[in-house]
Amino acid sequence: MATARTARRIEDYALLGDLQTAALISRLGSIDWCCFPRFDSGACFAALLGGPEHGRWLLAPATELRSATRRYRHDTLILESVFETETGAVRAIDFMPPRGTAPDIVRIVEGLDGEVPMRSELVIRFDYGTIVPWVRRVEDAHVAIAGPDGLCLRAPVEVHGEEMTTVSEFVLRAGERIPFTLTWFPSHEPPPEAIDAEVALDETEQYWLEWAGRCMHVGHYHEEIHQSLLFLKALTYAPTGGIVAAPTTSLPEELGGVRNWDYRYCWLRDTTLTLLAMLHAGYSDEALAWRQWLLRAVAGDPADVQIMYGIAGERRLEERELDWLPGFADSQPVRVGNAASAQLQLDVYGETIDALYQTRLHGAPKDDNIWSLTSKLLNWLEDGWRQPDAGIWEVRGPYRHFTHSKVMAWVAFDRAVRIHDEFGRDGPVDRWIALRDEIRAEVLEHGWSETKRSFTQSYGSEELDASALVIPLVGFLPADDERMISTVEAIRSELTVDGLLLRYRSRDDGSVDGLPSGEGVFLPCSFWLVEVLARQGRFEEARELFERLLDIRNDVGLLAEEFDPAGGCQLGNFPQAFTHLALVGAAFAIAEGRSMREGLGLA
Repeated sequence: MATARTARRIEDYALLGDLQTAALISRLGSIDWCCFPRFDSGACFAALLGGPEHGRWLLAPATELRSATRRYRHDTLILESVFETETGAVRAIDFMPPRGTAPDIVRIVEGLDGEVPMRSELVIRFDYGTIVPWVRRVEDAHVAIAGPDGLCLRAPVEVHGEEMTTVSEFVLRAGERIPFTLTWFPSHEPPPEAIDAEVALDETEQYWLEWAGRCMHVGHYHEEIHQSLLFLKALTYAPTGGIVAAPTTSLPEELGGVRNWDYRYCWLRDTTLTLLAMLHAGYSDEALAWRQWLLRAVAGDPADVQIMYGIAGERRLEERELDWLPGFADSQPVRVGNAASAQLQLDVYGETIDALYQTRLHGAPKDDNIWSLTSKLLNWLEDGWRQPDAGIWEVRGPYRHFTHSKVMAWVAFDRAVRIHDEFGRDGPVDRWIALRDEIRAEVLEHGWSETKRSFTQSYGSEELDASALVIPLVGFLPADDERMISTVEAIRSELTVDGLLLRYRSRDDGSVDGLPSGEGVFLPCSFWLVEVLARQGRFEEARELFERLLDIRNDVGLLAEEFDPAGGCQLGNFPQAFTHLALVGAAFAIAEGRSMREGLGLA
């Protein structure tokens, strides 16, 4: 029998964010995930990975619902939900103001019709659901404190304690608006001053509308492109310019499975690809902030460059398991930290240098420190590209010579040559050209299978991998090269499940990636296929697949990393930057008749 915990779906949630952390709120008005004060802090609401006893904040009608609908206010992250009951209707307005000094969650409930009994249940459990705070009344607020964390609740209604829960019960009548604010603060400091919820609402709306107004894209799929860009912006940690891969940890890639990872960190790959999407839409400030984040994060020996860092550039992201949390849909283990941070993944060198090239191409000023960093990365890669690595999918098995990794090493030297030729930067360009040609020749010889008529996952292997679709997107080969045409057909033949792509075929014995088999289709790969089909001039096929992918979004436009065609549900951490940036690239490819990178001068 399904329980309330196992019956939930990842797509039931919407995102709130303040450019430093985020919260997930269910269709029924329960905030089930929130980490304060940063994306990677311990969660004070962890019901997403357990139950209400692990922390949540429910604010909703206390009677049975007839219907519940929701939407974001246009071009904002302000969520509006309408709940209809037998006795009336209410609107809930939920948002997080872009950060001042203290992070806030603001919730305003408004009576639309009749009279509706309402109930707020605030269950605070710091440190991922383990620590019950002390709660006391301080003037106009209820303050919860434990260890370094404090939360301050303010509301103009009666508040009382009930079985370790802070509860409010009231009746909301048509025309009434009642605000609730929850503010985090360091427990050694006094509670912060109260904010005016209505003023915060106006300022938050103005912030997002001003940001939306900077988007330079017009034309087909504008709404889909800009909505995804807005979600990507929400995953930015404003103080440093870092961009997290997702605001969650351990949402499973298979319900009940073990592929549960912490994505609340800054992957060089995801971040650089996000910036390509941002740059194409005219958002250059984010690129400049990221460039400085990169300079700080990777300072030191180029041989020690990591594939991911903390949002302020932290390097030690030790992985551990939280055995007291049962996991989403009983999927264990729940992990915090990420052991893949210690892996060698050669593709990040290509993606990073490509992004640095793109920022210059879009008007970023010359920076000698950035060029010094670029030169050091290239110097290490001159020999480093020959090593086996863990690849784009971060396999937890033996290192191999992954074809995608070698292609991206080619990208690194190709963009170095372009930087030299187009921006006059000094460097051993003849050596870079020779290395670029050597890598290309090796990939064409060892990354190709005559048997499969396709590029393969790794040298000498017959396994196919959807990452081969990146080959024309980075300019390694034209999309209409006969080798790419046959590769596309081979990938579609072997990796398609219900019209969507797996990234590769996992094996029960763990021989492919060091883990038990079982995961959904990988949504970014299908978006890559859309882009390649568009490059090949197969626009009707590209549009058809793109529309199918758009239908997988939830009711407010959000996508996770994977999808289960059989169960009809999203899988993996949510919302996922990698998926939304791939959506943007695919939309540009169709809307403009060319891929995003063609628009950026890459082919």
